[in-house]
Amino acid sequence: MNRINRVVGPLKKRWSIQERTEQEWRELWNHRHVCSFRKEHPELDAEVARRSWLSLRQFAQERDHCEACPGLDRCPNLVKGHQPELHVHHGLLDLRMAPCHHWLAREEARKRQQLIKSHHIPVDIMNATFESMDFDEDRAEAIGAAMDFCNQFAEGKPERGLYLYGPFGVGKSRIAAAMAHYLVQYRVDSLMVYVPEFVREVKDSIRDGMIQEKLEALKTATVLILDDIGAESLTPWTRDEILGAILQYRMAEKLPIVMTSNLDLEELEAHLAHSDKGGTERTKGKRIMERIRPFVDAYRVKGPNRRQA
Repeated sequence: MNRINRVVGPLKKRWSIQERTEQEWRELWNHRHVCSFRKEHPELDAEVARRSWLSLRQFAQERDHCEACPGLDRCPNLVKGHQPELHVHHGLLDLRMAPCHHWLAREEARKRQQLIKSHHIPVDIMNATFESMDFDEDRAEAIGAAMDFCNQFAEGKPERGLYLYGPFGVGKSRIAAAMAHYLVQYRVDSLMVYVPEFVREVKDSIRDGMIQEKLEALKTATVLILDDIGAESLTPWTRDEILGAILQYRMAEKLPIVMTSNLDLEELEAHLAHSDKGGTERTKGKRIMERIRPFVDAYRVKGPNRRQA
């Protein structure tokens, strides 16, 4: 009797495993996602599909995960943010991973955010948008001009930039930052730079040899936003070789520029003509202004000082 049990026992166990395996296969073969795929591919043979059992099982399980999606961060699929797709290839099943709509949405948001670059601009300013902005009478014209500038990218590129000027705290920088966000819908990259800090940084870059790399970024950005121009401490070298070179390149390449300042254009010219050695260099100041004045529309931004509100 014991000898018989030693023979029959393993056979029963093998039959039990085989029966369970067959049941699992039938359940998998009749799984609703597998059935949908079979309807699309009536030529698929069950025995052929059986040789791709593991792929078929992963397809069914992960499609179930997607139906009860817990969100991208908690995605249980083998490749996070991707859903399986079956393909019939040379008579066999081929399992491929395709990004889901959640993954695509996050990737799109990441790419859009990469279009906005800034240099020494406070986070609260860079987060400004037109949606969060008060369209009061004092700033309505400037905000309208800023939005119109951005909308011109729908059909090409604006021929003229913007010069937003006015007293401290009226929101010039926030309007400029909101433009950067608004431009994203047209897939236009922008670079917003706080001019006083950039000028100081350029002076320090003489030692590390990084000047050309820094200048290249400002020269080539589709839209360059120079924030608070006129507040920097200029030397003839930074005026002529740095600011002048940037403006000359952008003028030649017809790349628009947006500026904010506490100075109107006449006052900016006087600032640019100032010499750190005393006196003025009016010709040098006019030369720089020839690369600014003809290429921007100036708008005065009025209103109370919102920093003190």
